[in-house]
Amino acid sequence: MFFKQKQYESSGSLSALAWKKFRRNKLGFGSLIFIGISVGIALLGYLISPDPTPLANDQYLELGLKKPGTTVTFLPVRLDNEPVHHNVFYRMLFGQKSSFTRIPVSSWRRSGDTIIIREYSDPPTDLTPEKAFPVSQVGTPYTQTFWMGTDRFGRDYLSMLIIGTRVSLSVGFISVFISLLIGIFIGAIGGYFRGWIDNVVVWFINVVWSIPTLLLVIAITFALGKGFWQVFVAVGLTMWVELARVVRGQILSIREKEFVEAGRALGFSDFRIIFYHILPNIMGVVIVISAANFASAILLEAGLSFLGIGVQPPMPSWGSMIKENYGYIILDSAQLAILPGIAIMLMVLAFMLAGNALRDALDVKTSTVG
Repeated sequence: MFFKQKQYESSGSLSALAWKKFRRNKLGFGSLIFIGISVGIALLGYLISPDPTPLANDQYLELGLKKPGTTVTFLPVRLDNEPVHHNVFYRMLFGQKSSFTRIPVSSWRRSGDTIIIREYSDPPTDLTPEKAFPVSQVGTPYTQTFWMGTDRFGRDYLSMLIIGTRVSLSVGFISVFISLLIGIFIGAIGGYFRGWIDNVVVWFINVVWSIPTLLLVIAITFALGKGFWQVFVAVGLTMWVELARVVRGQILSIREKEFVEAGRALGFSDFRIIFYHILPNIMGVVIVISAANFASAILLEAGLSFLGIGVQPPMPSWGSMIKENYGYIILDSAQLAILPGIAIMLMVLAFMLAGNALRDALDVKTSTVG
């Protein structure tokens, strides 16, 4: 009991020391804050998006390719069949269909019980025919500013970037989770049991390692089909190899330690020794590799979407947004391709810097008390 208590106290002090070292790394700690803000944006999603409709897919062709900061007046016209209203949690995850059809207008005026509008045109012209709507059928006209402009279909680009954050972080979390399950299991089995089991594991790892990652992802995607969840599974099934190699190497050295021999002498099962005594001692390395894999997963998803075999339209993804708008780089709407590219770069950089800071903080050889 005494030794168990001292072990817990030592573990707690080491964690506090690692956290203190991590906080002193300004780049790493700042990256963690950036990742936290991005996760918050992804979770809130439609609740903070200017376009809260599902997939941020509210299109206005007459508003295509508007510059950032463009302000437009809308007239909301009530729908005959109002959509079902959902609770806050549902709207946060899936959005909410609007109860109104929004009509962009250049001008409007009220005449008795009728509102007369002139539909949007750029530049405004008196040649556009006027339309009349009864006051009982419409809401109050209002203005909306498109802070990041619109794409060629007239969709709010800021909303697409916000929902695209959810896609990139989701593929990172789920694919890393899948790679952790496969990589830790295979690496632990090979490293602990050695012999012919280790030979089979090493052979399998080398075979998968020899296949280019992008080609393997494309092959799995073709086998599973195009779609949202298929990308997660495809990326996850290709990212376990490096993790399995490192876990195997770590366990090969740790399995010879005295506490492992003591566990065998006490009659502990192999499962208990691996998962309760060996794996906790290599979790620092696993966390660092997972951070790097997270960044790689974001890049892979963006590459697949750019090639057209990842997340499918109209679901917004940073990779597909670059694909749809890269032709505008040489025109006067370059921001349509540059903004998602910057978002990918910042997210990948944040995870790489956070991973490097975690590696330094968890390295007990460089830990200093202070």
